[in-house]
Amino acid sequence: MTAATIEQRIEALEEEVRQLRAAVKKDPGEPPWWERFGGMFKDDPVFDEIVDAGQKYRESLRRPAK
Repeated sequence: MTAATIEQRIEALEEEVRQLRAAVKKDPGEPPWWERFGGMFKDDPVFDEIVDAGQKYRESLRRPAK
């Protein structure tokens, strides 16, 4: 591999890293995802049913088989 080819590959990689960083760059004033979505199902009776069903299922897995 020639030095010119290596240089071109490095430049391409550096550009891709710049693009990736720009894509994931976060606004410092933006709250974390868990704060944005936390509470979105508050007072939702369907979600409460889902939580109860999940808890019953997990409890059924803990019971010893007879």
